[in-house]
Amino acid sequence: MARYVTTDPHGCLLTFRHLIENVLELRPEDELYVLGDYVNKGPDSRGLLDYLMQLPERGYKVQCLRGNHDQELLDAAQGRKHLTWASPADQQLTLESFGVSSPAEIPAPYLAWLDALPYQLDLPDFVLVHAGFNFRLPPERMRIDLHTMLNIKEFTFDASRLQGRRLLHGHVPTPTAEVQRLVRMEAGSISLDTGCVYRHNPELSHLAALELDSFDLTLQPNIEAPYAIARR
Repeated sequence: MARYVTTDPHGCLLTFRHLIENVLELRPEDELYVLGDYVNKGPDSRGLLDYLMQLPERGYKVQCLRGNHDQELLDAAQGRKHLTWASPADQQLTLESFGVSSPAEIPAPYLAWLDALPYQLDLPDFVLVHAGFNFRLPPERMRIDLHTMLNIKEFTFDASRLQGRRLLHGHVPTPTAEVQRLVRMEAGSISLDTGCVYRHNPELSHLAALELDSFDLTLQPNIEAPYAIARR
């Protein structure tokens, strides 16, 4: 059995599927953890959600966490218009993938799936979350601060707060060389977001997958057909 963690596919269905099926060659006895941000920015948000929703139906062990972009799409679909949802270009690309003109028209099964996503997951040896934690908060508050779990960009890691377990997260696109360095040194906190969706940035533009027992890192380049996105 292998245990893989990846994150932030952002609608890059072809890249994600190639990584899972052809590179990792995921088996039913393996475990796959995905740390959020399935939608927005990339070319096929709906297709990526379809694929993730179908994997367990095909017998695969998959656990998906909630990302800030997933929450923002859910908020928009549920009418919380006072909250920011993506840029206009991102909105249009996402809505086109669903074949709708407004987020309220996104079919209910997708919204229900997003609404059921957990914010964090504890494994015996790792804690998984989309963005991270505010380690300055009291322990009893740190693990229930949902906004921080989805949005924090900088924090000082404190392993004692996680009972000695390592932290794996995404959210902030990190150059592949830096992720490789953190994995080599087996750092206590590792961001696995290598900015797959940013296809114009050579130091990004990859999906990273970490196997938790061997600590082998796989970097899959973006293989999507061209789509509009700014250089980060």
